[in-house]
Amino acid sequence: MHIPIFTVDAFTNKPFSGNPAAVCLLENDLDEDLHQKIATEMNLSETAFIRKLHHDDDFTRSSCFGLRWFTPANEVPLCGHATLASAAVLFHIQKNTNSVLTFVTLSGELKARQVKDHIVLDLPLYTTYPQVLQEVEELIKAAVGDMIVQDLRYSPDTKKLLVRLSDTYERSVLEELKVSAQHFLSAEKTGKVKGLILTLKGNSSGKGHDFYSRYFAPWYGVLEDPVTGSAHAVLSSYWSEQLGKKEMLAFQCSRRGGELKVSLRSDGRVDIAGQTAVVLKGNLTF
Repeated sequence: MHIPIFTVDAFTNKPFSGNPAAVCLLENDLDEDLHQKIATEMNLSETAFIRKLHHDDDFTRSSCFGLRWFTPANEVPLCGHATLASAAVLFHIQKNTNSVLTFVTLSGELKARQVKDHIVLDLPLYTTYPQVLQEVEELIKAAVGDMIVQDLRYSPDTKKLLVRLSDTYERSVLEELKVSAQHFLSAEKTGKVKGLILTLKGNSSGKGHDFYSRYFAPWYGVLEDPVTGSAHAVLSSYWSEQLGKKEMLAFQCSRRGGELKVSLRSDGRVDIAGQTAVVLKGNLTF
């Protein structure tokens, strides 16, 4: 069997930065267990599988496809950067002729469109709610030690815990923070957290970033995810409320780093835009 596969760095225009995702184009249905085996083999935070919904669909001309995402450990319900990477493969490599692509996913229909040199994703927007410190105190201690936490929120839809660090900290503090995410697994006692977001208010006077973040998901086999669209579907809601803004520029402060343009929509969803760089084209052969 031969399956076309690509590695795309998302939320960056430079190779070897941003967040890499593998993207597979499936001409035919794949045995269920092979999705996970391929994702484990690729060993990136996500491997995306684009599939045709009808036998006569075409990667160049059709506008609607099925899309699934797998970490090296399991399937996930939403992945922004691998959706961006998938749209890039269709738009830039397959030269898809449509202005908007629709992906049918576990999180409903997601749309991607080209706007100049960016691809814009239409994603769900997830509300956060105040979280009692005592329930997750051990997890936060494992993540940030004795650093000052200014706010604590939880997103039940995504099972993500948002930890806002004090505004007194600079971006460099978040970047230099040494995090041993493997310890989160034993420190998280509630069973309700599947992703941890650390975030910090930016210095957006002028053209700076409105907020910064790092994201950890060892529960899904991803110790730190370099740039995370799904986390920004949570962060966008939170920071829009805090800053009173609908349009924001965000930066995820992982070692690879990546920039995201965020725009809250009137229909309760969020547009997240980023650039991409294709770094590998090939075939899986087995």
